[in-house]
Amino acid sequence: MGFGKSYITALPLLLLLLSTTCNAQLSTNFYSDTCPNALSTIRTVIRSAVSAERRMAASLIRLHFHDCFVQGCDASILLDDSSSIESEKTAIQNDKSIRGYEIIDKAKAEVEKICPETVSCADIVAIAARDASFAVGGPSWSVKLGRRDSTTANKNLAISDLPLFTDNLETLISRFSKKQLSARDMVALSGAHTLGQAQCFTFRDRIYNNASVIDGGFASTRRRGCPSLSNPENNQKLAALDLVTPNSFDNNYFKNLIQKKGLLQSDQVLFSGGSTNNIVSEYSESPTTFKSDFAAAMIKMGDIEPLTGSDGIIRRICSAIN
Repeated sequence: MGFGKSYITALPLLLLLLSTTCNAQLSTNFYSDTCPNALSTIRTVIRSAVSAERRMAASLIRLHFHDCFVQGCDASILLDDSSSIESEKTAIQNDKSIRGYEIIDKAKAEVEKICPETVSCADIVAIAARDASFAVGGPSWSVKLGRRDSTTANKNLAISDLPLFTDNLETLISRFSKKQLSARDMVALSGAHTLGQAQCFTFRDRIYNNASVIDGGFASTRRRGCPSLSNPENNQKLAALDLVTPNSFDNNYFKNLIQKKGLLQSDQVLFSGGSTNNIVSEYSESPTTFKSDFAAAMIKMGDIEPLTGSDGIIRRICSAIN
């Protein structure tokens, strides 16, 4: 039986569609031809920023995480309020705590000089997270690229989907599972809290009212920097998530959890008799395993619902739609 004329006519179109779909996949060499110096240009900006302030490494890793969990890895978190956009920046999980916007803006400006309207803000956020990790002794990994930028933000989704410092273990596992990330991925990614700082209001209840699930000396130390009185000034006082090595990417975070020295409730629940205890123990004993799993989880997280092909846009500046 021969092919009908209509099938033969449609075949080239079908092949074209299949080709377009294949080309729309993320790839580690996406900019090899269109902007070969993109990665080195971004790396220079990130290294400079982390050198000036080691804490920025944590902020840039967290920025990628908070972007990918809302609408996928599409740089929606970078969009400012406008007549058509309600920014994710003011969601409770982001407000006055997400940092690094200006570093991404600088990297974008430098890339625009050499390759105008070519490299997405979403890809810059992903690359920045990798380069920030490596700059403070963390793992590096091959970042898959080719994401495009959203033309929308979703504050309500940010509020509903991003983890909260009060979450219990079951809620955290559920939040990550919705993004196709396993409990092991979750624990590995939580290990980014080996870096950075938290605001007093996020751990006040834990250090004053949870004597049975927190090391007494640790709680006492933290109280000195976080008064029990809640007011705007006290609430934003900062404390390192890891007292011992706050600016180095290591596995000390997991050792802290075993000693009941997790700063946030959402940290300590990873080692509180639940299903993730064994993972925490494994990472506390093997920094190599932790770093390897962290890199793998970051790659997996970077695959969350990217815009590719003809979807989305390449923003000229990251905080606004073209």
